Amino acid sequence: MPGEENSEDMEKEISDLEPEDLIEEADYDVEEWIGDDDWSEIEEEDVVVEPEVPQLIDNGNDTVSDSVHHLMWRRTDSFKDFGYGITWHEALDYCESLNEKKFAGYDDWRLPGYDEAKTLFSFHKTNRDKDGAELHIDPLFEPGGGHNTWTHEEKPEFSQYAMKFSYVTGNEIWENKDNEYSHVRVVREERKEEWEPEWRKQSKKFDG
Repeated sequence: MPGEENSEDMEKEISDLEPEDLIEEADYDVEEWIGDDDWSEIEEEDVVVEPEVPQLIDNGNDTVSDSVHHLMWRRTDSFKDFGYGITWHEALDYCESLNEKKFAGYDDWRLPGYDEAKTLFSFHKTNRDKDGAELHIDPLFEPGGGHNTWTHEEKPEFSQYAMKFSYVTGNEIWENKDNEYSHVRVVREERKEEWEPEWRKQSKKFDG
């Protein structure tokens, strides 16, 4: 039928048109319809990033708090007090003496475990030991200490050996407990209510 042929011809003509031509045929403004924005790049929304609490915090009382592992370390090690290395048994006595004095107000100082000692080690951190050698420990800790620490780990079936951790290499070493060339960094667990730096606790005393 004539009407059907005309309809088919019109559909063919329309199908040959580009999208922009179709819009022009419909008498639309091309820029208003499509827009002149570049849609190839999606605009990124501004993201507000909350400042992170630093992992290590100097409490201002010769202690350093680890906000991630909830530990408190003495800022100096045993070499600061003795000026020489100590045995594993002397390291235990050292902890006991600090507890008797209630160093920094606490009486639960102890030798660290291997996993705890390892948390201080990072190749991205640089410090110096008593001999000027490079240590991989945060500069918040006072330089000039020993290059390792005794841990409380004792070797199974070989009770004369205990583990120490090197802040030079990041390795653990089984050492005879009578070895006199080692040191200790004492630690204690920090409870949730103690996570704030000491300076903040002190300032609260003056808050209304």
